Amino acid sequence: MIPGKFDYYAPTTLNEAVSLLGQQKGAKILAGGQSLIPAMRLRLAGPEVLIDINRVAGLDYIREENGYLAIGAMTREATLDDSAVVHSKYPLLADTAHVVADPLVRNLATVGGNLAHADPANDHPATMLAFGAQLIAVGPKGERTIPIDEFFTGLFENSLGKDEILREIRIPAPQRGSGGAYLKLERKVGDYAIGAVAVFLTLDGDTCKSARIGLTNVASTPMRARQAEAALVGKRLDDATIKAAGTAAGAECDPSSDLRGAADYKRDVIRVLTMRAIRKAMERAQGGSR
Repeated sequence: MIPGKFDYYAPTTLNEAVSLLGQQKGAKILAGGQSLIPAMRLRLAGPEVLIDINRVAGLDYIREENGYLAIGAMTREATLDDSAVVHSKYPLLADTAHVVADPLVRNLATVGGNLAHADPANDHPATMLAFGAQLIAVGPKGERTIPIDEFFTGLFENSLGKDEILREIRIPAPQRGSGGAYLKLERKVGDYAIGAVAVFLTLDGDTCKSARIGLTNVASTPMRARQAEAALVGKRLDDATIKAAGTAAGAECDPSSDLRGAADYKRDVIRVLTMRAIRKAMERAQGGSR
């Protein structure tokens, strides 16, 4: 199938793109297009207007500044996967970037698009929830900061205004004693996850000071496993505590049965992956393998 008819604009500045988005009824932003274009071809999406921001300069970067890692919304997944600073200081993000779809998709797909699409099956939402990231949006009234916990509002829905564009993702620089991991189970390389878990911990010795856990593709929106987090914080991370956190994560997620497996199977996948991700995050927080 081919997409329906649409008008096409290719602005060269962010202000121009924001202006067009406010003026054009039924407009959608085109970034990497790895989700939008297939949906249009299958007539699952039918925007009347496409605003292509690939010619907008200054949205493709990865840099550390002011206590956080700043990622431009148009940064390609392949660039993230190849970044030395990501691999050396943000291994949870490196884990994630390496399992987004496949190399061909990663060459075009963007980090901002992955988040703005608000697909609970995408990989970055869970990881950004685990990091406690902040998103910078630009609209006609200027910039505003959106905490990641407030960004995902429904299935394929986010808290961006109709005339706002995601400009930047900010990940807090890790504290001493912090570590994270992302583990994903998929049927084949490039597939959406049967289930995946992002864990970010801060330790004081072998006691957990803070924990954030994001889950992929086991609810109608990207979600945090808050009960699993509560099972860890303030406790010594021994086998019993880790097992309790895994059990909590499996119980609180809400997967659907489909071709990737039954709901009960997916809950058990989350239980096991949560325990494994906690152990890997612990090892990294204690200065072990990257």
